[in-house]
Amino acid sequence: MTKRQFFIGMFLASLIGGMVALAGVSFFIQPQPQSNFDEKQQTSFVNLLSDKNFTIPDGINFVTSAEIVTPAVVHVNTTISYSGRQQRDPLQEFFQFPQRDGGNQERPMPMSSGSGVIISADGYIVTNNHVVDGATKVDISLENNKRYVAKIIGTDPTTDLALLKIEATGLPFVKFGDSDKTRIGEWVLAVGNPFNLNSTVTAGIISAKARNIGILTEVENNLQVESFLQTDAVVNPGNSGGALVNLAGELIGINTAIATKTGSYSGYSFAVPSTLVKKVMDDLMMYGTVQRGLLGVNIRDISPELGEFLGKEFPVEQGVYIGGVNDNSGGKEAGLKEGDIIIGVDGRVTNSVANLQEMVARKRPGDKVEVEYIREGKTYKTTATLKNFAGDTEIVKKVIPKTFEFEGVVFEDIKASLKEALRIQGGAVISTVSGGKWRSAGARPGFIITSIISSDGRVRVQGAEELIEILDGLNGEEIVVLGMFQDGTEYYFEVEVD
Repeated sequence: MTKRQFFIGMFLASLIGGMVALAGVSFFIQPQPQSNFDEKQQTSFVNLLSDKNFTIPDGINFVTSAEIVTPAVVHVNTTISYSGRQQRDPLQEFFQFPQRDGGNQERPMPMSSGSGVIISADGYIVTNNHVVDGATKVDISLENNKRYVAKIIGTDPTTDLALLKIEATGLPFVKFGDSDKTRIGEWVLAVGNPFNLNSTVTAGIISAKARNIGILTEVENNLQVESFLQTDAVVNPGNSGGALVNLAGELIGINTAIATKTGSYSGYSFAVPSTLVKKVMDDLMMYGTVQRGLLGVNIRDISPELGEFLGKEFPVEQGVYIGGVNDNSGGKEAGLKEGDIIIGVDGRVTNSVANLQEMVARKRPGDKVEVEYIREGKTYKTTATLKNFAGDTEIVKKVIPKTFEFEGVVFEDIKASLKEALRIQGGAVISTVSGGKWRSAGARPGFIITSIISSDGRVRVQGAEELIEILDGLNGEEIVVLGMFQDGTEYYFEVEVD
């Protein structure tokens, strides 16, 4: 072999070996999946690998949402004031009226503490009904430590929601999002005031939708609506009424409850979906009370247990079984019958009682809904006109009680139900006390005035207007005001009328 032939053979062997090596590497290297991130986001990952500043990709950044929402989540504290009793005094003995606390010492009793969400720049706030239930005073604290006293515009025990109003303008507020568009697995933030830790932000994901956990069991007429968003964002006592928001800072729920055996967070929390919240807030703002449109059917979830109980096999695994239809109801007039299985409302899949209740609760009396249902294995659609509890389509407006003002104290008539509960014939309720001598004397919101004692003797009070007439005729005289608090505790105080 010549030297030239040797070098040509070595070159060819090297060339063939290199090609084999490249083929082997190509065989083992798998193609990389295409990234969904844009060029800027891809650069961020390169920077991370090169020890430069790392930029969090858009879509999983909690900072922006927290900065938007936190200033609009408020701390809600509710109280009721009362006074205790002491030994009898000569005045009490002579006139035979209740005892009072020595020195008129006020005892504020906290009723509840929670959170609220500002939903308009002019001071409307949404919170839970159980946060303000029974309150005689509602104090609001903003993140910047400004304080306000709120007025309760309306409450809805059926959804555990309430609407408050503070007198302010230019406030930060949270925009409503669409809870229907939230998906299981989506990131969310919970913002509130757990354990009085103001402006606390926690993160989690949507764990489930349309959850019924059976917490609203005492609602009149069984009209409760439980179709909660479930999340694993940490929520504790004090978070009630706070915001559940998406990463765009949009309100998708009002945090309402936790599932726990200890009283603290155990991994599950629940929020009223924003689509339902907005409808309830609109009702309370426009009418003072919630308008409920009813289909008028008795319903249960489809389940193997129900099938076994009824002795029948259902054509679907999920749906809402109609166990009965009320006479003169929207469902009856639409042709729904016992045994039908509802599987959709207004073109949306409706596979549980909670889901159906939420869909219908968004409507008002007189609204129409398209109902898709199965009967004897065949699918049908019908349109039902929803009715109110009275069986008609009228919109009901809340009757706002007439109020009367005297020396900074606002009075209103006592409700008939309260008169019956306390077994009294009449009286005037103190609605608000702005301060001054009446408050110093012992006047408190919620106190019911039943009698006035003056130099002319004792006069029983039948209503608020009559009370004003009595007070107008007592210029410059010190009087004794008798009555009771709404829990039945009797009390009196003395005040000078100008």
